[in-house]
Amino acid sequence: MNDKAKQRLSYIDWMRGLACLTMFQTHCYDSWLADSERSSQFFKWSQLVGTLPAPLFLFLAGVSFALVTDKMRRRGTPDGEIARTTIKRGAEIFGIAILFRIQEFILGQPWAPWTDLLRVDILNMMGISMMAMGVVCRLGRTRASSALAAIGVSLAIALATPPLWTTLRPRWLPWPLESYINGVHTYPEPQPWLFPIFPWSAIAFAGLAAGFVLFSDWAKQREALTAALLGAGGAALYLVSQWLDAMPVQLYSVYDYWHTNPNFFLARIGILLMILFGCHGWCRWGAGEWGFSPMIQLGQTSLLVYWVHIEFVYGRFSILPKRGVSIQTASLGLLAIFAAMLLLSMARTRLKGRGAEVFGWFRRMSRPAQEG
Repeated sequence: MNDKAKQRLSYIDWMRGLACLTMFQTHCYDSWLADSERSSQFFKWSQLVGTLPAPLFLFLAGVSFALVTDKMRRRGTPDGEIARTTIKRGAEIFGIAILFRIQEFILGQPWAPWTDLLRVDILNMMGISMMAMGVVCRLGRTRASSALAAIGVSLAIALATPPLWTTLRPRWLPWPLESYINGVHTYPEPQPWLFPIFPWSAIAFAGLAAGFVLFSDWAKQREALTAALLGAGGAALYLVSQWLDAMPVQLYSVYDYWHTNPNFFLARIGILLMILFGCHGWCRWGAGEWGFSPMIQLGQTSLLVYWVHIEFVYGRFSILPKRGVSIQTASLGLLAIFAAMLLLSMARTRLKGRGAEVFGWFRRMSRPAQEG
């Protein structure tokens, strides 16, 4: 990959690094803060920021998927081979998700129940979404048709989410399968802390559509303008979502704005598009690429640092007592986690191409494919 292509794609890695940073702070404060600190305004703002990492990761999975597909099409790769390659990549991510759940189950003994093996987490959803995106891109043989199909699927998933969580729940399915629809797991009702297809996969498809716009011939000649237009479109989406939500007539019998409502989905996509524009501007005109960038470095190995940090924050090897420290102590722990994950990321980069087979899966999966 040439330097110009690296520079053009650096904002995507920076945005993924932002997802890593917000993920670290969310998990650290959630795991370590004592009960007496959890009613503070600081903790509430921390958890509000914590709503960003999962949508960012899924949205960027869609953007990266568009880049991979577009690159293969430009090389003249047959549509069938593109579909096989991309669906296989999604299956590998899903396989990593299963391995991650097995690891967490083993390390969580003797307390972890066997049902944790079937929990629907962010990696599960990323893998399933990528496989589904491979099918959609196979049916849409041009960039424009694939983008339109991605928008249609994204909206369809968002619109179908409220009834599938409430009035039209597929209760006839075994809970491990229903959980992929609405995140019910072993509970009587769907759980908002899980990551079912409805609504989370809609965010990946929105990223896919945005990616096809970003990597079009027109956009490559007008990159700053395209990013600005997407940012403006994001702001417009957010305002439209608020207008729709304020209307006296509601489409659904059960109103749950923060978890299932399509208006919240529009607002969330709008915010993601504005963040994309902000990251692009920061890397192009700001300090995003001044010397070494920790954010870009983390973004290039996001899957690896996601996998590893969980065990040192939530798992058996937590570096601080769970629910037992002050904000100041948890902040020092956050700094330690950030530094350790950055060093791990740098080590993985240095080992690349030097026989580090143990990182082979992560090397292919934890960053977007780059243009040559």
